[in-house]
Amino acid sequence: MKIGGLQKLTLIDYPNTLACTVFLSGCNFRCPWCYSPELVVPKLIAYQPEIKESEFFDFLKEKKGLLDGVVICGGEPTIHSELPLFCSKIKNAGYKIKLDTNGSSPEMLEKLFKLKLVDYVAMDIKAPKEKYAQAVGFGGATGNYLTDKIERSINVLKNSGVDHEFRTTVVPGEHTTEDIVKIAHWIRPAKKYFLQKFRPEKTINPLFEEKTTFDDKEMFQIKECVAPLFDTIFLR
Repeated sequence: MKIGGLQKLTLIDYPNTLACTVFLSGCNFRCPWCYSPELVVPKLIAYQPEIKESEFFDFLKEKKGLLDGVVICGGEPTIHSELPLFCSKIKNAGYKIKLDTNGSSPEMLEKLFKLKLVDYVAMDIKAPKEKYAQAVGFGGATGNYLTDKIERSINVLKNSGVDHEFRTTVVPGEHTTEDIVKIAHWIRPAKKYFLQKFRPEKTINPLFEEKTTFDDKEMFQIKECVAPLFDTIFLR
């Protein structure tokens, strides 16, 4: 497994769980507002220091009893065929697993659920269906195929019995309130939906570093438009 980073403690990424976060290199999307180009763009991955898998598991052994969970994110973890084996090793080390995913591989999600290898999943919903291909850096010709994959992952996740959340990063100029309403109707019924405020930091497309972000009032107004559709909806 190509590990591009390790955050040794997170208090917020795994609900109610002290965890570390392991970042896997490589992604099949090119979302222009992505905050982790060094884990996505091949020429940047090449310069990213790699953590040996053995070093990661030595860390987990050292922290046993102090940490309870591992967050696996990327990049996109589900593009790696060895992900089930990696998860199995983490579970055998005595840790719960939260998986962050873009939902592009319902087949991998089904495999992980069948093997009972994940305990919590956060799935990003990038845009409404008609904007999806553009949002993730693909041409329109792949649009229907892509959204079919995303929709299947939505349904696989909702029927898995595994605790989960859906989330959308709301980007000015890319998302309107109407877009968020469309997303909400697409994923409903769902227990938890998180709306995340875009931060103009390092991004795959440098132009996004110049964007402003929605203010708290605007985010609250967007949230109120879809709040009746969910049991729980939060702003981040």
